[in-house]
Amino acid sequence: MVSCLAERLSHYVRLTEAESLSLTQLEDQERSVRRGAVIIRENEGPRELYIVRSGWLHSSGVLGNGSRQILRFHFKGDILGLPLLAFADSPETVTAVTDAVLSPFSRERLAQIIADHPRLGALILGLSVAERVALADRLASIGRTSARARVGSLICEIVARMRRLGAVGNGGYVQLPLTQEDIGDATGLTSVHVNRMMRVLVEDGIIERNGGNQFRLLDEKRLVAESNFVDRTGLETGWLPEAR
Repeated sequence: MVSCLAERLSHYVRLTEAESLSLTQLEDQERSVRRGAVIIRENEGPRELYIVRSGWLHSSGVLGNGSRQILRFHFKGDILGLPLLAFADSPETVTAVTDAVLSPFSRERLAQIIADHPRLGALILGLSVAERVALADRLASIGRTSARARVGSLICEIVARMRRLGAVGNGGYVQLPLTQEDIGDATGLTSVHVNRMMRVLVEDGIIERNGGNQFRLLDEKRLVAESNFVDRTGLETGWLPEAR
């Protein structure tokens, strides 16, 4: 079995056999979940973290007025539940957007990997920081940009992450199994507004939609500029400790 986390980390460094083996052992269990399943619930103390082997999920929080704010979408190779390294109870809810396959593991097993392989721990820390910076970008976008820029920035983010995963299909098409409500909850917009923005982006020749759940960027440079998007999928790795 190939470790999805190892595959993701190998985009940044060449893993040693020992590092790869440790990550593969971390994914020695699989759990299938159905679309809509809640994996981690806000304000509860789950005992497990997870690595995504397939499918889409998202982290979200419930605001004081009962509305939902989606914070992060999760794809293959992502770690779910990292906030549990800092808090006893989860500050967010993790939900499956599609059917998904996850590998559960304990905090103690992750701690052992970090002790045995400090470079892996440092790399996971770097990825976690990059995710938080990407979240800060989105929050700034929600607070200070137009509806078109918010939707455009989210589209650019998804494309950048799919490209890093090698998940951009023939002709440049990317899967988008998100409802308009999902996109709205990630950008602070209503479903009606999301529908309008997506339609305008199509009419302006910036994106092309192929059915209900695929799209491709026709003018990425323009959308990046309009949305003030910064690709946060790259990492600075020069500071990492040597592999053991």
